[in-house]
Amino acid sequence: MEQTILNLLSEIRPEFDFAVSSDFIAEGLLDSFDILQLVTSLDAEFKISVDGMDIIPENFCSVNSIISLLVKNGVTK
Repeated sequence: MEQTILNLLSEIRPEFDFAVSSDFIAEGLLDSFDILQLVTSLDAEFKISVDGMDIIPENFCSVNSIISLLVKNGVTK
């Protein structure tokens, strides 16, 4: 799951190395438009629908926070 998320992130912003970042938002790697693109990609990849209430920066600041979001929305590790 982690590698899939990193692949999706690199498709959105190939100029950044998300694997070495500790906070995608604070470090400026993702903006609000990128998060919306990522949600669309996650929905398609994992066949889920991320709840709109969950689309907040805290859920997209790291691979672990994204994994937690996916688990909350029904994806199994």
